[in-house]
Amino acid sequence: MRVAMVGSGYVGLVSGACFADFGHNVVCVDKDPDKIEALKNGKIPIYEPGLEKLVEENVRLGRLSFSIDIVAAVSAADVVFIAVGTPSRRGDGFADLSYVYSAAREIACSLTGFTVVVTKSTVPVGTGDEVERIISEANPAANVSVVSNPEFLREGAAIDDFKRPDRIVVGTNDKNAEHMMREIYRPLYLNAAPIIVTNRRTAELIKYAANAFLATKITFINEIADLCEKVGADVQEVARGIGLDKRIGAKFLHAGPGYGGSCFPKDTIALVKTAQDLGTPVRLVETVVAINEQRKRAMARKVIGACSGSVRGKTIAILGLTFKPDTDDMRDAPALSIIAALQDEGATIRAYDPEGMDTARLVLANVTYANDAYDCAQNADAIVIVTEWNAFRALDFARLRQVMKSWVMIDLRNIYKYAEVAKEQFQYVGVGTHRDTFKN
Repeated sequence: MRVAMVGSGYVGLVSGACFADFGHNVVCVDKDPDKIEALKNGKIPIYEPGLEKLVEENVRLGRLSFSIDIVAAVSAADVVFIAVGTPSRRGDGFADLSYVYSAAREIACSLTGFTVVVTKSTVPVGTGDEVERIISEANPAANVSVVSNPEFLREGAAIDDFKRPDRIVVGTNDKNAEHMMREIYRPLYLNAAPIIVTNRRTAELIKYAANAFLATKITFINEIADLCEKVGADVQEVARGIGLDKRIGAKFLHAGPGYGGSCFPKDTIALVKTAQDLGTPVRLVETVVAINEQRKRAMARKVIGACSGSVRGKTIAILGLTFKPDTDDMRDAPALSIIAALQDEGATIRAYDPEGMDTARLVLANVTYANDAYDCAQNADAIVIVTEWNAFRALDFARLRQVMKSWVMIDLRNIYKYAEVAKEQFQYVGVGTHRDTFKN
């Protein structure tokens, strides 16, 4: 099948490469000529495990190509995916759909024959209706069916998520469009991936509802973590105890500094704004958003508390800058708020991240970037684990003692245990635990 992927960012590039790997002929289109030129030269603009190899292989086999010519790509396509960004709009937090609508107008003028136009971007309910209206207005003769097909890709595991999805959601009432969507995903038949076919608006809402629910789970366990610290309980054991209940499940019950990234922050806010505009506020999600914002600054106060109540004039080593491991994404990363709060209190920041430092340099000022974890810890009064990269899971504490000024570790991801760090002569502070928890 011939596929045009309009937008060659995270979702578009991963989706395009995976569809090509299924055997489809895919053209990824983008307005940025520098990005397209880089992709043609094998340079991937994002860090995603396995993506570079996947792109290289499918380009070599002639199934994947890159272009700035949307007319040529769309006119030759059976299915056109809109995979452009939908960032939060300045001022009101609603999803900025200008890129989606602009893409729809350009697509409309290039359609030939029956074409399925698919919104892959995360969009508020009713966006597909507007895309359909725009295409119809711009090209009344177009033989087109507009479908919603939201993505459910986790950064750091996107390729596996695409090829082994929990479900594929298709929003359409058009049988021809449904047939084509089933055909494009047919290679997943052996994986028994369920395809949920529903109306377009329901499909659009499924994505927002899913992300809001997962964000709620994260926020719930973070609040339970605060309670654990007060009562002498261990949040990891609480999470395990409730996660074994099949009605709850163990995923997204890891206490930490709050959620970030490209999806949860903007999608929860967009859902809140949509619901408010329609007069059906989602109070629970509103609270989740507020708690998560407060959470990040609260983690800075935890660091300050571990440093005897003040970080003024002290050097704090930050391990991990991206919002999660296996990505270079800094969007709404907890590290941004934590570092800013520590700097406000007079701390000097040294930082290291395996993949995110180039991006971090664009958004963080007055930070000294290190070559590795031990360089980061040089003369530090405390070391703070903000992102749970594998590189931080087996630190050499003897080496840390040699380079640090004070032996204090604040582990915001609970990748260590109090006992193992204490025996290394470090003062240890985790999330959702209390020192008394570890006494027998």
